[in-house]
Amino acid sequence: MTMPMIWFDFGGVLSPPIDDLFEAYHRKTGITPAQLKTAMKDFADELDMPPLAPIELGVVTEAEWGRGLARALTARHPGIDLSRARLETFGAQWFEGVTANPLMVCALRYARDNGFRVGILSNNVVEWEPHWLPVVAPAGEVDCLVDSCKVGVRKPDPRIFDLAAKTAGAEPGDCVLIDDLAENCEAARAQGWRAVHFRDNAQALDDLRRLTGLPSIV
Repeated sequence: MTMPMIWFDFGGVLSPPIDDLFEAYHRKTGITPAQLKTAMKDFADELDMPPLAPIELGVVTEAEWGRGLARALTARHPGIDLSRARLETFGAQWFEGVTANPLMVCALRYARDNGFRVGILSNNVVEWEPHWLPVVAPAGEVDCLVDSCKVGVRKPDPRIFDLAAKTAGAEPGDCVLIDDLAENCEAARAQGWRAVHFRDNAQALDDLRRLTGLPSIV
């Protein structure tokens, strides 16, 4: 029997929950989660793309994206104080002080130690790599890293799942995705993968054990 290839999402799985990261950014800058999310959507709408797609696909640079966010924020909120926000170098400020989700990092190491191949399948940003890779460094080496900004396609596009399986030399049925977004899990399943919709650590680890036979961590 072929051992499954377990793919971990970064944001919201190996990292803290996305909502927690937005709240942390609010504390750093004064920009509320609602304001920031709307600005991300407004800028992406200008390019007729989903939120975050322009930067996660490398269509724009981090600096261009940051300037777009500033325009969008000031358009909706005239007089907004952006003095604490470093929007053109967004990643450095966003990831400042961020540490990994310890239980999912432990799960990745545990899966590898038990003979499973492991990978990271992430929608991410070229300029953010120096900031997010240190967050997951405690997980150690992975067999494959597939990053949207480097391959030009992002979840939930079905092509990224085909590309990831091919990169790993794995059959789709041997791939298992752990992701905090239901649409990404659904897209993975449509390509023949199995998937765990991450909602919390205990649920995700239980679902992963059930799908893969990974021994219980505790």
